[in-house]
Amino acid sequence: MKLHTVQQLIEDLATRRPVILSTNLSNGDQQLLYEGDIDASDLLYEAVRDAFATDRSRLVETPDGEIFLNVNNPSLKMVITGAVHISQMLVPIAKLAGFAVTVIDPRGGFATSDRFPDVDLQVEWPDDVLSEIDLDRRTAFVALTHDPKIDDPALKAALNGKCFYVGALGSRRTHRARVERLASEGVDRQNLERISGPIGLDIGARSPTEIAIAIMAEIIHSLRHGLLGRA
Repeated sequence: MKLHTVQQLIEDLATRRPVILSTNLSNGDQQLLYEGDIDASDLLYEAVRDAFATDRSRLVETPDGEIFLNVNNPSLKMVITGAVHISQMLVPIAKLAGFAVTVIDPRGGFATSDRFPDVDLQVEWPDDVLSEIDLDRRTAFVALTHDPKIDDPALKAALNGKCFYVGALGSRRTHRARVERLASEGVDRQNLERISGPIGLDIGARSPTEIAIAIMAEIIHSLRHGLLGRA
């Protein structure tokens, strides 16, 4: 591998930029491929899109020989506002799915290490924490407090970021009120359409555990399907 390729790959990994190292196994030629940079007419287009979306490297047959696509996606993150019962169920499920989880809640009675062991627990207001967190395209954001003072500023930050998923707990009526409230505060209505509310796949979930499963399922669906073709 050429030095400049190594240096660029290291920089991409350090800055959490998704990148694929393409290697022609016939002649050893290598290049770095990025989302949105490869033309739809390129023979590798579909394979590259699928590799980014599924986190799976693959071997592709081309007229120029076999090409190995080594995908290097940043690790997955989940940011949750609200140290509530649903969060307690969601955190271990998310961790099993490979997400590094941060829980944010200024309410010290809820946000305790006993209730949330082995997790990045921030007993702070979202306004004071989220500016330090890179809400990039490998981040899912979940608002669960039902308290506008906590969730609304966090939702604004998530929408201003590049999160591949933004969801908020609440009924349809609650969500309509939330959208109107955020719109009145200057959030673009088209951007507000990114919020999944009511949160989670509609599987008839009732208990905190079932709701957590519905949320996780919707996040995975968004990760594996919603990112396809997105620049």
